[in-house]
Amino acid sequence: MTMELASVRVVRKPWGKTDLRPWSELGHDGSAVGELWFQRADPKAPEPALLLKLLFTEEPLSIQVHPNDAFAHSIGLPHGKTEAWYVLAADSNGRIALGLKRALTPRQLRGAIEDGSIADLVLWQQVAAEDAILVPAGTIHAIGAGLVIAEIQQRGDTTFRLFDYGRSRELHVDSAVGASIADKPEVRTAPERLSDARTVMARSPYFVLEQIDLAANSHWEINAQSETWVLLLGGEARFGLSGVTSGEAVFIEDQRVTLTVGDKGAKGLMAYVASAPIENQLVGRNGIPLEVIAERFPELGLGGPQKSTLPTRPWGVRS
Repeated sequence: MTMELASVRVVRKPWGKTDLRPWSELGHDGSAVGELWFQRADPKAPEPALLLKLLFTEEPLSIQVHPNDAFAHSIGLPHGKTEAWYVLAADSNGRIALGLKRALTPRQLRGAIEDGSIADLVLWQQVAAEDAILVPAGTIHAIGAGLVIAEIQQRGDTTFRLFDYGRSRELHVDSAVGASIADKPEVRTAPERLSDARTVMARSPYFVLEQIDLAANSHWEINAQSETWVLLLGGEARFGLSGVTSGEAVFIEDQRVTLTVGDKGAKGLMAYVASAPIENQLVGRNGIPLEVIAERFPELGLGGPQKSTLPTRPWGVRS
């Protein structure tokens, strides 16, 4: 049973930023910070299945691909790397690349990497704050400049570069060709509203990513049967006895945690190990407005103008 405030690891990258505000006060020494990794507070704790990051891009990242489980196993790695992005901030021309404009054979892909024409074949799209993108392993992708992104992924850092904008870093031609699904991307799915408080932004066989919007002075319970990460994006909340503010993350596993929201409400991301949304992952504990219950459960006969509140019941009304 675990609930702890995550520690933060700074990862320097040539494409990163020196000013990470308002998400972090780190990075003011003039060295570019590309990523902040949220980690278990105890470095001797078992390694989690997921990795939560913040990415800060002053320049575009390389065009790259991550292996799926099968390819990872073939080269001696424990698993592949499927990931999802949630855009926290974007310049007016902020964009990401996902997949290719047309399908390529392995031979065509190799040629495009070797002559650099892969840069003209990736499919770019504009993004804005609160957009979410699932990046299945094997998908050729890139992240442009001027973005701040929260990323949840299978834990691992295996990346094969196909193009790197003239930086003096190695390209991984053979591995990239072997790992890539060189095709058009899958159609992005729309967010799935579970309740007023919960919206599924991305799902994969490895994790579910939700946006959570919690009303001021509301009370909740997180039922984290599997590994769960919560990143606060705005407002403040108390997880058990631990106060958490914007830019901080909490790791929970095999534990029920009481969540109390402050006067300004709270917005965040919740990611957990599952292949589909878990209904009771987050439920209201008390103070749910009566009119909300009346609307959701008309069979209870609670309609009318009254504005009182009722406690939650085991069937998990969500507000």
